[in-house]
Amino acid sequence: MIAPNSLQHRGLMIALWPIALVIIAYRVAIQAAAGGRADDFSTVYFAIRRHLDGVNVYSEDYSTVDPHYLYNPGATLILSPLGWSTDWTTARMLFICANAVAIIAAIVLLFRLTGRSIRTPWLPLAISLAFCTESVINTLLFSNINGLLLLALVSFYALTHASKPWAAGLVLGLAIVIKPLFAPLIFIPVVLLRSHWPSLIGAVGVPVIANIIAMRIVTGAGEYFSVVVPYLSQVRDYANASLRGLTLYFGVHPVVAMALWLLLAAFVGAGLIALFAIRSSNQVVWLLTTGSLLLVGVFVLSSLGQMYYSILLLPLVATAGMHRSMLHNPLTILAMFLFYFHFRTDDLGVSLWGYLLGTTIGYAGWVLLIVVIATTAVSWLFWEPDRAAALAGRLGDPTFVPAAHSARASSHAGAPHRTHTQPGPSIAHREEQTQ
Repeated sequence: MIAPNSLQHRGLMIALWPIALVIIAYRVAIQAAAGGRADDFSTVYFAIRRHLDGVNVYSEDYSTVDPHYLYNPGATLILSPLGWSTDWTTARMLFICANAVAIIAAIVLLFRLTGRSIRTPWLPLAISLAFCTESVINTLLFSNINGLLLLALVSFYALTHASKPWAAGLVLGLAIVIKPLFAPLIFIPVVLLRSHWPSLIGAVGVPVIANIIAMRIVTGAGEYFSVVVPYLSQVRDYANASLRGLTLYFGVHPVVAMALWLLLAAFVGAGLIALFAIRSSNQVVWLLTTGSLLLVGVFVLSSLGQMYYSILLLPLVATAGMHRSMLHNPLTILAMFLFYFHFRTDDLGVSLWGYLLGTTIGYAGWVLLIVVIATTAVSWLFWEPDRAAALAGRLGDPTFVPAAHSARASSHAGAPHRTHTQPGPSIAHREEQTQ
């Protein structure tokens, strides 16, 4: 362990921050500015411009394989500032810079949430590694909104842990309006319902209200439901890393595909239930792990999965070194390597193998992460009967305390002891105070 303000500490800070800044500058000013094989920004920008000009936003031919504008009317209204500038180049670079800043801010917020100092060499190292992942690179290269959504996600986690349910619900609601894939995160305030019911109001109310208002303002808003929603219900067999997309691409029999879907859904469900056992003792780890399991489940089980969605799993990386972190299992690290640093052979002209290595291996990382989280969490229940009893009690009675735990607490009553605490007040402790 390097002591703060020591010579080694100052030396690492001096060495690592310039490296981080150079990597960020290269990703933004050179790679992202030049653009990549895909351009997500133009699709959104020109749709927003149509909205501001009073033209039908959804006047596209959705029968082609070209990138389409898929945001709902509420999201169109919220994203309308993107079209305020009539200079496409300026608007795009400002958007790229905003995403880069948001990614850095999210990492800083994760450090604070997990109790780490931002004045350590770990921060520039974490930023450098994040900007070397495929998901962050493509977020900037394709100039999409996922950097800002990462910040919204981490803000939701932080506000939930700080017991600020109204603000947490507002942030989650905004994220759901823009990307409905965040909707399963409503599971978190549902689990914490006793003191976090306002989060449900925000998470559900914001998308509903935004779309009601947008229906009166956005030209052609009704066509979102008559044209875009049916399009979204179809599973496409190109640029789709979800289970349904891959099984369709490779011609897997529908019965086999459904069996695989149900199996992975069962893993997700089992993992969520088993993780509930650590909610009171490891609030931050439970929050970040549960949220990540919900999201990776959406990536795999929904009709559309994109590899750059993996940027939303960075909060799970932030649990490294914490008690009950899934990163203690080397298979978790392998899974992350597969979807953060997967490789392609497109340059070799072998298109099939390029697709397999570029998409399927990353997908395998998602599946492996689901399996590892679920099996690890369930194994805790088998190897720790007291924790299993606590889970069973909580599911039936929120005030239940296992006998063994009660006995240990009594035997240590009055004796000085040290406990491991997470940063910030405990969710469980705050709930007890409200009872």
